[in-house]
Amino acid sequence: METVPEYFGCHVFNDATMRTRLPKDTYKKLKRTIEEGKHLDLSIANEVAHAMKEWAIENGATHFTHWFQPMTGITAEKHDSFITPGDDGTVIMTFSGKELIQGEPDASSFPSGGLRATFEARGYTAWDPSSYAFIKDGTLCIPTAFCSYGGEALDKKTPLLRSMEAINRQAKRILKLFGNEVKTVKTTVGPEQEYFLIDRNEYLKRKDLIVTGRTLFGEKPPKGQELEDHYYGMIKPRVAAYMADLDRELWKLGVLSKTKHNEAAPSQHEMAPIYTTTNIAVDHNQLTMETMKKVAEKHGMVCLLHEKPFAGVNGSGKHNNWSLSTDTGTNLLEPGDTPFENAQFLLFLTAVVKAVHEHQDLLRISVASAGNDLRLGANEAPPAVVSIFLGDELTEIIDSLVSDTSYDQKERVPMKIGVHILPRFPKDNTDRNRTSPFAFTGNKFEFRMLGSSASVATPNIILNTIVADTLEEFADRLETVPKENFNTALHDLIRDTLIAHKNIIFNGNGYDGEWIREATEKRDLLNLRTTPDALPYFIHEDNIALFERQKVLTRTEIVSRYDILLDNYCKVVKIEALTMIDMIKKDILPAVAAYQAELARVISEKRAITADLPCDYEENTLRDLAALSSGIYRKLGALERELADVQKLSDHQAQATQYKDRLIPCMSELRADADAAEALTAKDFWPLPSYSDLLFSIV
Repeated sequence: METVPEYFGCHVFNDATMRTRLPKDTYKKLKRTIEEGKHLDLSIANEVAHAMKEWAIENGATHFTHWFQPMTGITAEKHDSFITPGDDGTVIMTFSGKELIQGEPDASSFPSGGLRATFEARGYTAWDPSSYAFIKDGTLCIPTAFCSYGGEALDKKTPLLRSMEAINRQAKRILKLFGNEVKTVKTTVGPEQEYFLIDRNEYLKRKDLIVTGRTLFGEKPPKGQELEDHYYGMIKPRVAAYMADLDRELWKLGVLSKTKHNEAAPSQHEMAPIYTTTNIAVDHNQLTMETMKKVAEKHGMVCLLHEKPFAGVNGSGKHNNWSLSTDTGTNLLEPGDTPFENAQFLLFLTAVVKAVHEHQDLLRISVASAGNDLRLGANEAPPAVVSIFLGDELTEIIDSLVSDTSYDQKERVPMKIGVHILPRFPKDNTDRNRTSPFAFTGNKFEFRMLGSSASVATPNIILNTIVADTLEEFADRLETVPKENFNTALHDLIRDTLIAHKNIIFNGNGYDGEWIREATEKRDLLNLRTTPDALPYFIHEDNIALFERQKVLTRTEIVSRYDILLDNYCKVVKIEALTMIDMIKKDILPAVAAYQAELARVISEKRAITADLPCDYEENTLRDLAALSSGIYRKLGALERELADVQKLSDHQAQATQYKDRLIPCMSELRADADAAEALTAKDFWPLPSYSDLLFSIV
């Protein structure tokens, strides 16, 4: 049997494969391009393309595709075969350097926010050599950027690469001030991925799950996650088989799948990878989500990645573990044993604190979606108010800097459990805080607000850009300081910055309502609870100036993304409303009416036997169901009227606001009556699998 090291990355044209298949000089030039961000030497493209094609064919590939990430949030691909006709009626397999480095998919059918009209079809994909090509389903997939005929970014990868260049430029300036010359500084990310698994047969009976990815109706089950027995519990054999298969498929693709366990809710699970360069981590997370769904089908299950597939139980998120590393392997967010003496670390930490405080609006926007609005703020995800958790030790260090007092370092004490046979180990200086949106966790920041279905590109574009902008400001200030005054200037910069931005630091319970009041009323922090509340901040002039200053997004590209996000929000809520209407009319009301008819028949037959035969259950249930069905019908009409009204609005922001303020409350009221009707209707009459059927279907 093959061991993991033997097949790991076997579907990836990775460094080891390139080293054995490319001429030595070609390999060195390509490696320089990848590691240092140099321009690609077009003279080597044909050699790389030939080697890549030969390797792909040997591994069963017949086609190639430029694999890109449009503004849909998922990936896109157009497949072309390697075949070229010969003169004798046969074919040969060819793949040129031009085909490797450039493609031309239709750009008019993807979301563009007005950048492309239907008649402006031309778009370009360009090879991203910093992310390895791979084979998927018999096709050589070449990771690419996607842009319009006019050069505007139509994807998530292009601005991500720009943001990585921005933070590389500014971080190297800071390191140079400390006498550290490095070739590159890259952000690294490890996105933890939560998901649900349910039985495919039950899934196919739920129109709402099929169409929207979440249940629009469903009575709360007798047992949910109250006993907390699922979290880290024994993995069921069927799920364990799925996880083993998932690991194997991901490892073949070079994805560093590391951790797997049961999550808090029934049928909820998590996969976490090892950290890697942000660009590759984003690509890998897209592959992970796709592979999760494919593998689930093989096991007779469906993988749900919606942020809130079931009301009343935990939703699913994605924790974005973000850090900064040099080409020499140094983690710039590693505090070391004496962080209070580590001036370089403290400066980078201060830069992150300032960036998050000044741009909390952009971080909230980076996770904004209709699905994630259902999750944020519940006891399963951080609140919509952005704050930073630093832990006791770093907070005390910052307090001493702010007050200009000496810091008394505390020794790490051994953990005392009270059982002599158990090993002794040092207790960490601080606890973890799972309620914090942005938490420092030892040598990285964990951004916990992301939704499970989202691309991790946008949050990392934002993080890279805002931190790069702050580092540029710091570098501009410190580079003009005479060498003999550097330490004093550095101390003053860190202290002044922390005094100005310490309000963003909060180590307490993010779920506490008192904290939300304190955050908004005393600390002047934003509470952008919904997507329509948050998105207008995207096009504020200071944010546009930020992106243009760091050469990450142009004004036109920002406005287009604002329009796309609003349009997507409106479309998602509209689809959910239409699905509710369809299910009420075709499934729920007919089922409730049928059960009422059955109750009336039983009452009639009982009375026919003897007039005083008790009919309490039947009469009371019939009366309650009649009232509920009348309420459902009335609220259905209200929802249809609200939906018709919102369609008359032409402005996306006005539409989104009306969906939030009027349509979604109508949907909630309609659902409440429908769920109450489910509780009273006999199971044989109810047309949908219950929450118990869905959440406990995997045995």
